[in-house]
Amino acid sequence: MKRALVALLAAAALGPSVAPHDPNRQDLSAIRQPPVWAGGGWRHPLGTDSLGRDVLSRLLWGARVALVVAVASAVISALAGVPVALAAGYWRGRLDTLLMRLVDVWMSIPAVLLAIALMAVLGLGLWKVVLAIVVVDWTRFARVIRGEVLALREREFVEAARAIGLGPFRVMVEELLPNLVPLIVVLASLEMAIAVGVEALLSFVGLGVQASVPSWGAMIAEGRGYLMVSWWGMGFPMLALVVAVVGFNLLGEGLRERLDPRLRTTA
Repeated sequence: MKRALVALLAAAALGPSVAPHDPNRQDLSAIRQPPVWAGGGWRHPLGTDSLGRDVLSRLLWGARVALVVAVASAVISALAGVPVALAAGYWRGRLDTLLMRLVDVWMSIPAVLLAIALMAVLGLGLWKVVLAIVVVDWTRFARVIRGEVLALREREFVEAARAIGLGPFRVMVEELLPNLVPLIVVLASLEMAIAVGVEALLSFVGLGVQASVPSWGAMIAEGRGYLMVSWWGMGFPMLALVVAVVGFNLLGEGLRERLDPRLRTTA
């Protein structure tokens, strides 16, 4: 699975330059051609869809969309959630209560329904999808990291920093934040998996990227109507989606084991 994830990331990075065809080019004389091993030709190795578009090219371009959404959503969610977690966990008191009640209320709203509602208001677009995911998921960073801040603020090195006269901002930035980096990295990798799935879901229901931009979710939605006669139109984007989601989750677990000294095993 790790190799599959690496191959997927490479496809996302190199997709537009190695794609054999324009992903939106229609060829009505080559509708629903099967993959090469099922009787198709090498011109379309993974077959074509109901409009004669090359499935491989659309998969490669869709991989770039998925990667952009995953990385951007994880980074921006971290930038939004980490400062809230630091402020709430370090100062505690009324500020902590206020911020955490806000987070609790926000997390009580069904995430999928909130994302769909936001996209219905914002309209279609890649960065609007990213914004919708960030608005939904920044609370995950705030909630988890706030708990770690509560534990770290009582440690000796934080008390020593206060004793030598460091102000709250410097303590948070110079003492707490470096110790939170491993957890932030793990959460970011898990957020990437969630973002890929949410983007595919939004595109599946027609509320993701524009129709002219290839997306795995849109490919699945288009292919499901022809599943019995051309399974590859839906099967290959579903396989790519599963590899991406499972791969990012495994990456998060691996990073957690590698970066958290409490989980390291001794030889």
